[in-house]
Amino acid sequence: MSVSFDKAEFSAHMYKCLMTQAVRAEEEIDGMRLLQRLSGVLVETLLLFDEPEEGLETTIAFLEDLLETPPESGALSEQALPPPWVLDYETEQGRGLARQLFEEWLDCAYEFHQIVVALTHQIILQMEQDGQPRAETFRLFVECTVRALGYEIAAQELCDIVIEKKIAGEGWSLPESVSALSAVAGRCVALSQNACTLFAIPSLPDKLDQIAYVMTQEATRLGIPAGSDWRFGLAANDTPADAPYDLIFGLTPHCRAFFKAIRMGNLMDQAVACAKAAGRMLAIAAGGEEPDLEPVIAKPLAMMAMTETYRTVCGREMAVM
Repeated sequence: MSVSFDKAEFSAHMYKCLMTQAVRAEEEIDGMRLLQRLSGVLVETLLLFDEPEEGLETTIAFLEDLLETPPESGALSEQALPPPWVLDYETEQGRGLARQLFEEWLDCAYEFHQIVVALTHQIILQMEQDGQPRAETFRLFVECTVRALGYEIAAQELCDIVIEKKIAGEGWSLPESVSALSAVAGRCVALSQNACTLFAIPSLPDKLDQIAYVMTQEATRLGIPAGSDWRFGLAANDTPADAPYDLIFGLTPHCRAFFKAIRMGNLMDQAVACAKAAGRMLAIAAGGEEPDLEPVIAKPLAMMAMTETYRTVCGREMAVM
């Protein structure tokens, strides 16, 4: 970045980008979308440091001083935040914007972070002028940021668990690792409340389709070619379900212990984390000039593991109704 670049001008440019992305079709600002994308920007700045979780705690405390209020306390209603897959998508868009803007600030991550915090303060105060209580907006922003950072850290930790315990420890292949993470994601979706519904290929139930999209987008961001071949060769709904039981049983205990340790109890949050991890492992397996597994094979393999596990678990649930 040029040393003559003005911080106020840069902050104004970031603000304009966020507002443009948060506009609805009716040209009104979607407040929740704005908060999610702003959360994504903050998460990306936190990941520039060695201890992002400690950085988040410090940032929240600093914002409390600036805003002269803590985040609103008490339990949040289920409708207060968007579904996990929406939150992941929106915050990832914010992270992408941060990466784009940070290209001009590579010499000073801390300064970039300070600008983002100041902009967060400004936006929350502006939303208060529009009728949104300051403490409530702050709480929603914190919740979005905590979840987005949690998804990122969980996805990376799950990849590390698979690499260390399964690939290095037990000799799993990359295709097996991708299938296992995809299958566990599908299992989490099926076990979540009111998730089991019948479907016909290529149409998937909404929750499963959204979690599959989390996986495909993570893989695409990391270089896997986009395309329509993810569902090629999936089994028809009238064929027996064929979940990869050995892989599921081999990985589920590790995932369960990990999610308990980080207190990620919501099954759809777990599904998002596993799907993101599956997308990353898929990028490792099918990326580069000489991939271990061709993308045209790897993508349907991952999708099949997820959908077949979903079908298996839901088939059992429906059988006992």
